[in-house]
Amino acid sequence: MKIDAHQHYWQPARGDYDWMPKDIAQLNRAYAPRDLVPHLAHHGIDGTVLIQAAATVAETEYMLGLADATTSIKAVVGWIDFQDESHRTQLERFAAHPKFRGVRPMIQDIPDVNWMLRDDVQWAYAALVDLGLTFDALGFPQHIANFLEIAERFPEMQMVVDHCMKPQIRDQQAGKDAFSDWAAGMTLLADRTRACVKLSALLTEADHGWNIEDIRPFARHVLDAFGPDRVMWGSDWPVCRLRSEYDGWLAVAQDLTSQLSDADRAEIFGGTAIRFYRLD
Repeated sequence: MKIDAHQHYWQPARGDYDWMPKDIAQLNRAYAPRDLVPHLAHHGIDGTVLIQAAATVAETEYMLGLADATTSIKAVVGWIDFQDESHRTQLERFAAHPKFRGVRPMIQDIPDVNWMLRDDVQWAYAALVDLGLTFDALGFPQHIANFLEIAERFPEMQMVVDHCMKPQIRDQQAGKDAFSDWAAGMTLLADRTRACVKLSALLTEADHGWNIEDIRPFARHVLDAFGPDRVMWGSDWPVCRLRSEYDGWLAVAQDLTSQLSDADRAEIFGGTAIRFYRLD
């Protein structure tokens, strides 16, 4: 099986995508399975992992409804309020759905960089362990040390780092060193935890006018540090459309992994996601 381990569907008219810029037409429009399924079929991709894009329980229910009606959606990663311990009930309810796999708090949008370490949110990580659910770690390089601490506090929690922790490739393009600290932190995550990582969204962390050589050192470091059996490819569609269409980003990812064996590439484009998210 080939798996796209990270994509979104949304309907802005629902009114809970607070981050969505009103003036960017590529994002501020509805995206549904009919928009993506032709790309999946063209590339022989057997299924996707649908990821939350709104910090509401209602959006998770919306995604599970889409999953019920869409065979290509193999798993859903939703949202609960980590600051409200009563949401354990919501988590237990979602866990009963055959396609629900885990949650993703939108940590990148929270001003307090240490939010994830607060005493009042620790119950949620423990609940994920208790229920056998996954944790998608969404943040920036400044969050790496805290994600490492959480992974070490809860070593049984199944964690995947979204978007390679968003290295600021645009800064590297501008002549600043955006690689060294990020790379050191990612190496620590790889060496000291069991976390996986998503090879996704690197293009949207680059500036307009990017080329593949801007991306290559960041992808190579992730592949070397984590190994193919802990790396999973994701499109981050439709967000990827800010820099490239689905086909373009997939072609770039295939080029970035072209030096690997067929077996290693099969892990990145399917096997790792199948194991991590327990896909059929």
